[in-house]
Formats: sequence, structure tokens, C-alpha cells
Amino acid sequence: MSNADLSGSPFETRDPRFDAITNQSVKLERLATGCRWAEGPAYFPAGRYLVWSDIPNDRMLRWDECDGSTSTFRAPAGYTNGHTVDRQGRLVSCEHLARQVTRTESDGSITVLADRYQGKRLNSPNDVVVRSDGSIWFTDPSYGIDHDYEGLRQERELDGCHVYRVDPSTAEVTRVADDFARPNGLAFSPDESRLYIADTGATHDPDGPRHIRVFDVVDDRALAGGDVFAVCGAGLFDGFRVDEAGRLWTSAGDGVHCLDTDGTLIGKIRVPETVSNVCFGGPHRNRLFITATTSLYSVYLLLRGAATIS
Repeated sequence: MSNADLSGSPFETRDPRFDAITNQSVKLERLATGCRWAEGPAYFPAGRYLVWSDIPNDRMLRWDECDGSTSTFRAPAGYTNGHTVDRQGRLVSCEHLARQVTRTESDGSITVLADRYQGKRLNSPNDVVVRSDGSIWFTDPSYGIDHDYEGLRQERELDGCHVYRVDPSTAEVTRVADDFARPNGLAFSPDESRLYIADTGATHDPDGPRHIRVFDVVDDRALAGGDVFAVCGAGLFDGFRVDEAGRLWTSAGDGVHCLDTDGTLIGKIRVPETVSNVCFGGPHRNRLFITATTSLYSVYLLLRGAATIS
């Protein structure tokens, strides 16, 4: 599939299980373009719009599902990266420049949820998810302070790149995983008993990790296990989301990979640009939105994304 031609089917079946959840007559749609590095899509069902980041251009964009228009949501935007929508419909964002996780309140004000761990500044929060109990889980690699392209070159204060949890009652920030090279995308299983986390350490070390690991959630606040769930055979797994049946839909160098619950790659959605992240949206959560280098894409599937808003 070339940049100019989106007319063919984007679906590539690797396993018969993929045919049951895709329609070969459905096309991949380019909804917006003109970004330098598009990231972190988050869909707001109440307004039927999607917000995403264009990190190097230090802006957040908004795409309206009702009329197809694209506008600037926020600029400057603190070199935001990943976003999610919490159970109350509020935007939660990872900001590279201020090295923090924030929430945009219903009145437009911004609340800082986490910017330090044990008194030391975070690296540059990358991706974030909110559990049904209100706890906030995020990854903290150093991409936003390694150089000036996606943030601002700054000194690292912490001893590495880790994964954290913000307690919904006390706002305490605790470290839940400390054995990653570059933790990146993350998502809970539909029942929230497992947490999947990508490691993109291969960006700094050719022999580094390019996989997704899976952890058991212990007592709603800690992680155990951490086995490798799947290894990326095309580029890197960056951001991903989970559907109602527990399948992972993850970014990769050649499109979106669909991993069944056993970790098997059952199919791909071919995208003509390197994919960074995805999210489910639309009135029925059956539309997969895809951020890929310069553009925002979408495709309809024969399934629904896992519910993340009460």
C-alpha cells in the first residue's frame, strides 16, 4: 500500500481468527495529515471527537467525527505524548517538557497528577492508562529529555526508566516496575487483572528489547510476573489498546498488529506510515483510530474496544 493509494484492503490475515473480526471490503481512511510525529490518540464519546499529539510541533490536534474537521486543541502543549480519557471523561496527558502527568478538568484548568518520585523529577512520562478504581498508571522513559526534538534536553534525576502508579486517594506515586530499558505503551486487560507494557529499548540499543510484557495485577496496586507476551518482528511495539475479547491492537513499523490473547500474531492492518499508537472510538467503539508519523487514520472492525469510560 502506497501513500497515494488507500483503495485496497488494508487487512493481512496471518491466522483464520483474524477473518472473523475484519471485513475485507472496509478501507483504511486518512483523516488528517501534516504532523511531524503523531502520537497518543484519545477519543471522547460525549463530543464525538479525538485528540492527539504532534510532539515535535508542540501541539495537540482535535478531529471532529461529526463534520470531519481538524483544528488545534492546544498549542503550545508541553510536548505532550500519550493521552487517555478517565472514567469521568477527562483528558489525562503525559507531558515531556514539564516532565509530568496532568489532567484537564471540565472547566479547562489543568491539574498536575505526578511530576516527581521520592522528590526527584520524572524523566518524561510517555503513555498513561486509568484503572476503574481511579488509579493512574504511566510509563516514564527518557525520550523527552534525551534531545530537543520531542522536548528539551535535560539531565535525568532518576536511576532509570520505570513504570509508576498514582494512588487515587492519596496521590502517592509508587514505582510498580523497575526492570525496563524504555517502558512505553501500556494497557489493562478488559477485566483489569493483567497489565501489558511495551519495552522499546531497541531505540537506544540494537540488541535491546522490542517486545510487550504481561504482568498480573496484585491487590489492585502492584505487579507480579512480567513474562514476554510478544516480540515485534517489524520495527517496535509502541502504543496499543485492547478489545472486548482481550486481543491487543498494537503499533508496529508496518502497520497495526493484532495479537490474540495467547500472543499469536493473527493479522495486520497495513498502514503506509510507521504507526505510533491506536485507540478505539466511534459510537460503538468499533472504529480503530491510528496515529502514524504524519497522519491520523481510521478503520472499522467487526468488534468493540474494551470499555474504559463508566
